[in-house]
Amino acid sequence: MSSVSQAQPQGRPSHQPPAPAGVSMRDLLASCAAATAVSTPPRAPEPEARGPVRDQDHHRQNQNQNQNQNQNQNQNQQGRQGHREAA
Repeated sequence: MSSVSQAQPQGRPSHQPPAPAGVSMRDLLASCAAATAVSTPPRAPEPEARGPVRDQDHHRQNQNQNQNQNQNQNQNQQGRQGHREAA
């Protein structure tokens, strides 16, 4: 007998049902997430700018002034829009 006679006929591929996986998709995804978390090195903390206390207080005052100016500008713009709608 030749090797051709022992093989499957060419027109008929063998159909085997897929074997069910032993792991659920949820467990598989969870294990991938855990592996990523474990294999990722920790990030170094961002360096904080350290300056004299005066400069930090001055910076906070400038921030507050800028916020107040932005609020005033927004209120002025809303007031102008109200006049346009009334006209």
